[in-house]
Amino acid sequence: MNNQNLASYKIFYAVANAGNISKAAKELYISQPAISKSIQKLEENLGARLFSRSSRGVTLTPEGELLYSHVKTAFETLNLGEEKLRRSIELGIGHLTIGVSSTLCKYLLLPYLKDFIKQYPYINISIDCRSTNQTLKLLEEDKIDVGLVGRPEVLKHITFHPLKEIEDIFVATRDYLANLKSRGVSQNRILENSTLMLLDKENMTRRYIDDYFIENQIHLHASIEVSSMDLLIEFAKISLGAACVIREFVREELASGTLIEIPLARPIPRREVGFAYNKSQKQSKALESFLHFFENQKRT
Repeated sequence: MNNQNLASYKIFYAVANAGNISKAAKELYISQPAISKSIQKLEENLGARLFSRSSRGVTLTPEGELLYSHVKTAFETLNLGEEKLRRSIELGIGHLTIGVSSTLCKYLLLPYLKDFIKQYPYINISIDCRSTNQTLKLLEEDKIDVGLVGRPEVLKHITFHPLKEIEDIFVATRDYLANLKSRGVSQNRILENSTLMLLDKENMTRRYIDDYFIENQIHLHASIEVSSMDLLIEFAKISLGAACVIREFVREELASGTLIEIPLARPIPRREVGFAYNKSQKQSKALESFLHFFENQKRT
């Protein structure tokens, strides 16, 4: 459809709604002859008569009624889009892209977003599920607005707002631990003699755990690597091995006894997760609203 046809349909729509060429001319600020000429040309192009004319005005023909039903839907959609755009501009909001790992997305971001969306329903949100390292790279390249990540060792151009502390622990089923005990494995040697289930080496959590192993001279007997903490939890539940998980994400399993925490001589140090953004990037109003909401949530 070219601009000329769009203008013709706009005139057709106005005349159909008004039922009178004179009234439509006043609404559109154009002359009556111009409207009549536009309608005539549209009828010629479509090969159909669209209006029946009388001394009282104009009424749609059956062909005109058919065309009007589609034109009405199109213009109502356009008007709705314009209204949403105006409201978005008035509210000073727009689009927000959040980078986050699948684990942090499920257990931390989604509950947080639930309240944010209620307060800012007109902000369009995109979620880019990547590893923390990939999320940090996207932040540096200005490809996302904000990321939910573990605190990076080096911040560089990243501003980090802590959300909460998390604690890594090892868990297994009671049956798996009983089997180790029956083989003569002492409590302080469980990790060395277990099949350890860990996140893959691309994950920042895995690197953190590897550093813990080195510092405590723990040598892996056998290991299974996956990309999802949900899988680690499910594997642990079927007694496949001992899984390294985040305590906050297995509270129900620990409370019910489905999984048992493996005691460690030296607990794994707690670490921070939070929202990070590129401080050299100009903040959008959507990001400002998001960070403002986040700070208010922390204070309550």
